[in-house]
Amino acid sequence: MNSSEDPRTIFISKLTPTADICVGLTILSVVLLSVLGNGLVLVICYRRRKKMMGSELLCVNLAVVDFLCCVCFYPLSILSSFHHAWLGENITCVYYGLGCFIFGLCGIFTITAISVIRYLKTCYSLVHAVWLEGTNLRVACCAIWLVAVVWSSFPLIGWGEYVPEPYGLSCTIAWRGYHTSAKDAFYVICSFVCFTLVPVLFIVVSQCQILYRVSRFSYSLSARGIRNNLRHTERRLSVMFFCISLGFLIAWAPYAVVSFLFIFHKEGRYMAPEGFVFPALFAKSSHIYNPFIYFYFNKTFQQELRGLLLSLWPKIGGNRVGVQVVSANQAPYPIHIQLQERRKEIQKTSFGLSQEKTHSKSNGRGGGGGRGGGGGGGRGVRASSNSFQDRQVFTCWGSSSKNIAPLFGSKSAKDSLPVSI
Repeated sequence: MNSSEDPRTIFISKLTPTADICVGLTILSVVLLSVLGNGLVLVICYRRRKKMMGSELLCVNLAVVDFLCCVCFYPLSILSSFHHAWLGENITCVYYGLGCFIFGLCGIFTITAISVIRYLKTCYSLVHAVWLEGTNLRVACCAIWLVAVVWSSFPLIGWGEYVPEPYGLSCTIAWRGYHTSAKDAFYVICSFVCFTLVPVLFIVVSQCQILYRVSRFSYSLSARGIRNNLRHTERRLSVMFFCISLGFLIAWAPYAVVSFLFIFHKEGRYMAPEGFVFPALFAKSSHIYNPFIYFYFNKTFQQELRGLLLSLWPKIGGNRVGVQVVSANQAPYPIHIQLQERRKEIQKTSFGLSQEKTHSKSNGRGGGGGRGGGGGGGRGVRASSNSFQDRQVFTCWGSSSKNIAPLFGSKSAKDSLPVSI
């Protein structure tokens, strides 16, 4: 914040009213999509909490960061956009800047931890098996939150400052504090180098090493003619975490570049409101895409989501128990009842056939008796099969009339109608 700026005007939007409404609607869309996607991730993780692996705690932590940030802080920015000024002035500005900085640091620390752990698991599996499971990962999550909270709290005691962003509808670290005092300059430089550049360097190096190792391993197996499902799963997980890391870096890169320019340049052209609003909105999009990446690459999430939707809305799965009879003169018959009735008819047919054969053998022991018994048996089969022609026989899901014809007669198969499932 410059000393020449009027405190009464720094909280007023520097954009046009139409631009303010567009900014508010954009942030509202981000909030809705993030709450929906990350909320589903948290619900699914809670449903399978007893089957979760230790490494999945970091994904849960990332979903918590995105969900809480959109719920607790972004609504204030939305209301300020529609009001054409920042609501609450200095108190809410400090609240918003502190909260967003905490969750921003937690997000980049979590992505860094995921990349490093995946690297250790891929290249040093023994270390991963001994040190990076269960309790140690919970300690890592707690350490991430602790470091983020402690470092973000220093501006509250005078080391750094939270001020409105150039377009006036959000608050962040005073990046221009680099020019005001030595302690503010040290805080800004440490925030940018230690908590932006170093984590990004870890993420890039780890992901490149993972992709190289996995591709090399897959190539060696393919060259030997070995097809391994574990290889496919490992590649899928590696690509999933690579997309998460890459998306985070792409979303925050424009904001980091603009902030870097604000640190080392005092000219007004680098502080243009329009030049800052687009990188800020683009950075907020990082809360959206992680759930879609999970659901696309992870089959476990797909199965859990399908089970969750079926438990909430059973009609989505369709009705596979009953059949709908098309004829107006007949009542619908459930599938299992029809199958039981058919089984009884078949049993009656076979029983009648055996009785006729036994009767024919007892009456005569010649070729004519055999032919008579055979004829009687044939008549018994035809008589019993005719009983099915009194009523339409419907084919079940997955069956066809070709399979029905030899058992129930050509007429019933010909007149049968498909079942609507």
